[in-house]
Amino acid sequence: MAQPSQSDVHVSRPLTNILTAYMQRDENFIAMKFAPVVPVDKQTDKYFTFTKNDWLRDEAQLRADATESAGSGFTLSTDSYNCDVFAHHKDIGNQTLANADAPLNLERAALNFVGKKLLLRQEIQFVSDAFGTGIWGTDKTVTTTWDDANSDPIRDVEDGKETVLSNTGYEPNTLAIGYSVYKNLKLHPDIIDRIKYTTGVTGKTITPELLAQMFDVERVLVAKAIKATNKEGETAATGFTHGKHGLLAYVSPVPALLEPSAMYTFSWRGVSEGLGADVAVRAIDMPLKKATRYEGEVAFDNKIVGTDLGYFFGSVVA
Repeated sequence: MAQPSQSDVHVSRPLTNILTAYMQRDENFIAMKFAPVVPVDKQTDKYFTFTKNDWLRDEAQLRADATESAGSGFTLSTDSYNCDVFAHHKDIGNQTLANADAPLNLERAALNFVGKKLLLRQEIQFVSDAFGTGIWGTDKTVTTTWDDANSDPIRDVEDGKETVLSNTGYEPNTLAIGYSVYKNLKLHPDIIDRIKYTTGVTGKTITPELLAQMFDVERVLVAKAIKATNKEGETAATGFTHGKHGLLAYVSPVPALLEPSAMYTFSWRGVSEGLGADVAVRAIDMPLKKATRYEGEVAFDNKIVGTDLGYFFGSVVA
């Protein structure tokens, strides 16, 4: 007896309550959290710097009655920044836009697409500018990597803090680490024991905030961003942006006069065409192509302003 088949009674169509996209969460990125962001009106300009040694010499002397006080001075120089402009776009044809089914919101998807591309570029640029060897005052290779139970990550960090403090008078307040480092620190027996004895709780989840307490720094930033390492059309491959490294540094909480910092991020807001925003994302009509271009643009300079305020741990886990 003839019966209708499943394909006869149901025509497949896209679900309207689910749509998948591998869009990384904003909290995975640390580049714009590491150092204070300095908004600037010009793409390139100069700023003043004082010579560190002038401020650290012991030159005050006893003063006899009716004599002049001891005196000295300081030198002043300038340095400069240059905000490179990075941009990315996604074009969508008008016919495609007009025929898209629910739940597709191609305009929103395109704006998010280019926004995330810019975030990823900022993250990778931060790695290139600040998260590597040959950049900071000290490059440290630990004797025993932190994935070894016999290592002593707390002492290693304390040694780094002492080095920076003895050279600058400022104690590091920030530790930035790749996710692989974070994973191994959470499993390290010394860290687990310290958490147990300081909190009185066993089995407590070890968070970046608890690690900050353990290392006696204000912040531990965990880089969780990933990037595709293949080119379009090749077999997909991904990896963490920050590798197996760590950066200990003093960074000023906010941009300030007479305040040192390992790094400042100069952000040129000219890209937003007077809106005062760090990132510009816009829809541009492309009549000749009969399409709409969704374009994002950002301009910044990760400027290392105090190499002696940073201490880099290279390949701190195997």
